[in-house]
Amino acid sequence: MKINLKNGIDKLLFGMKPKDVLAIYGTPDKEYKDEDDNTIFAYNFLKMRLTFYIEEEFKLGYIVASSTELELFENKIIGIKILEAKKELSPKGIVKFTKEDFDTYENYFNEDNWFILQTEFEEVVKFEIGAIINDKDEFDWKFKS
Repeated sequence: MKINLKNGIDKLLFGMKPKDVLAIYGTPDKEYKDEDDNTIFAYNFLKMRLTFYIEEEFKLGYIVASSTELELFENKIIGIKILEAKKELSPKGIVKFTKEDFDTYENYFNEDNWFILQTEFEEVVKFEIGAIINDKDEFDWKFKS
């Protein structure tokens, strides 16, 4: 599954509504509301959790994924050492990360592309990506319905 920075993952584009995702991937294995009343779809076979923002008319705005099939610039990203991941991203101009520590986990956040590489024991275990916010402080939705 290809990660498309600033756009989404695989066939998913930021700005899709639940009906658009249902048409592609079918019924999620789990559907629930988070603490902000956003709608969450979880697909086991994709190893992805999708967040549809209530304040944005339930548009897809955030994806959390952990499939070993995820590829960023044609390189697998899950299961590799963080130093290797950063080395592979550097020639693509992705060099700036903000690191946060949580017990055995670390998050490496790249603000320019709005993604997080989550590691445990120095290995990438999760990839999170959000819709980009433009200069007008609005979401830059990629899906045009």
